[in-house]
Amino acid sequence: MGRPGLRKKNRYSEDFKATAVKLSQLAEVRIQDVAEALDIHPFMLSRWRKEVRDGVIVAKGAKVDIQTAGELKRLRELEKKYKILQEEHALLKKAIRFASEQRRKSSSTSKQTGPVMRSPSCVGSMVSPAPASTPGTTASPVRGRKPTCS
Repeated sequence: MGRPGLRKKNRYSEDFKATAVKLSQLAEVRIQDVAEALDIHPFMLSRWRKEVRDGVIVAKGAKVDIQTAGELKRLRELEKKYKILQEEHALLKKAIRFASEQRRKSSSTSKQTGPVMRSPSCVGSMVSPAPASTPGTTASPVRGRKPTCS
């Protein structure tokens, strides 16, 4: 069983460090992507980059595998697309939630809560005009029948 506080230290060759630094200096490639691909901590790669700038590590002889560089660039592009898709997915979920809430609200307000109303043609009574009166007689207004609504 290992003692607490003791950690395994990996020793990396100068060639490995120089290659890692060259990969991290490629256009459109992030340090985090290179570190993840090489299974090292990003801080260690940043330290190696500083050592190359200071001249502690010589990176002139390091060769960068074209296939590895292409894979790192492809990985970066895929991560960008994935992030966009995640944002679009979240936006669509919000839109669906909003639309369903609106549908719920409109369906609950469209239910009638009061008494059933009759159409205006069935309400009230009809009054027919008074017949023309002849001289000397008085006419009384005659009421018509109420309409029958069924």
